[in-house]
Parts: sequence; structure tokens; C-alpha cells
Amino acid sequence: MRTAIISDIHGNLEALIKVLEDIDKRDVGRIICLGDILGYGPDPTECVDLVADRCEWSLLGNHDYGALYEPTNFNSAAEKAAHWTRAQFEAETDKEIKARRWEFLGGLRVRTLMDDFLCVHGSPRRPINEYLFPHDVIDSPVKMKQIFERITTHSMCGHTHIPGIFTSEPDFYPPEDVENSFKYANEEQIIINPGSVGQPRDEDHRSSYAILDCDTCTVDFFRIEYDIDAVCEKIYAVPELSDWLGDRLREGK
Repeated sequence: MRTAIISDIHGNLEALIKVLEDIDKRDVGRIICLGDILGYGPDPTECVDLVADRCEWSLLGNHDYGALYEPTNFNSAAEKAAHWTRAQFEAETDKEIKARRWEFLGGLRVRTLMDDFLCVHGSPRRPINEYLFPHDVIDSPVKMKQIFERITTHSMCGHTHIPGIFTSEPDFYPPEDVENSFKYANEEQIIINPGSVGQPRDEDHRSSYAILDCDTCTVDFFRIEYDIDAVCEKIYAVPELSDWLGDRLREGK
């Protein structure tokens, strides 16, 4: 089955809609989300509703956790955004809709197995909060060794907002180095990061997602344009959301 992998939407409804429209043009059997539906962005409730409707399942990201429980180790802008996000859910006047949204968020898993893939938001070692950066393959060999020891064959994660493939050499392959398509062997240990739908951080402002085909052992990466200005204007209109959260969307970092 071909699986579309999305992650790190961060309340960016315009980006999510465009990504889902692109996915609908492709032969995809299911959509999954690696977490961080919430945080930073101006449309958290709408994004949760859309993910609940379109995704087979979603994981718990650190910003989802921050809105649902308590933001920890967040910078000031992220912490304020988490409290504002929670308030948007609490402000819902329809009790049935409100209960359904909280139930969905409360049911998000920390990790799950999909076929041969261990799926987490952060890393296989610390599934909610640990970042797995491309430079770790050079700078942190012990970290990489311990992470790969925690997976049997394959894994996938989000959190860094940087798309690419980690291998157990260790090595990291950004999409542009493999012409946006990576082919792996069944016995090869890999970790997929699809990048971010709502807040890319690889200096490319376009939304990022991936499609995994387990039959052909391929991972294809896609970049999608969306109306950044519209999202920025929404952010600027909310006093509790730092203008910086909009500015960074244009820079892709």
C-alpha cells in the first residue's frame, strides 16, 4: 500500500489543505500523521478536524502534548502559542464538537508500528521530544548508534521539520541528493523524515510530505506551494501569537 506521510502541521490550515489536495491526485491508500498538528499556527481546531477526518491515525507531538497537558521546555513564543491554542479548543460552544476534539487529542499515541516501521514524532529513543538532526550523523555517532539499536528494520519521525532519509552507516540523504526518490532494501535500516507541512525549516518555504511504497521499497518526497501571506496575516492578527511565527514561514526556517 502506498502511504502518504505528513507531519508538523502546526495549525497551518492553508498548507494542510494544499498538501491534502496534492495527495488526492496520487495513488495513495492511506494518510498518516507523525504529530504536531498543533502549535504556532492560527487554525488549530480546523487542522485537528481535518487530520481526524483524513488520516488513518496520528501520533502525539510535543506541541500537541503542550496544548493538551502543559508546555515544557518551550521558548516564550511557543509557550504563549500553546496556551492560546488550548483556549481555542475550550472556546468551542458546541459540546459535542468540543468533546470529540479533546477525545481525539487524548487518544493520540506516542508510538505505533506500521508494517515494518516504528513510527514516532521525535526519535525512536525519545519519541516525543528528541530531535534527530542531519548533522547528528557526523557530530553524534553514539546517539545515532543508540537510536538505530532501538529499531528492528525501519522507522519514521518528524519534529525537525527537515525532510530526508537516515541510514545506519550512519548517513543522511536530503531529497535533492536522491532526486526526491529514495530506494531502500528490505533488510536496510532507515529512518524517514517527511519534513513539515506547516513550518518547513530547511530554508525552503514550501510544504513538505512523503509517500512510502512498501511494495517497491521507495520513498518519494514532494514540495507544495501554499498561500503563506494569508497565514501570516492570520498570525499577525492574534496578539498571543508572535509575529515571528509568521515571519519565519517566508524564510523556511
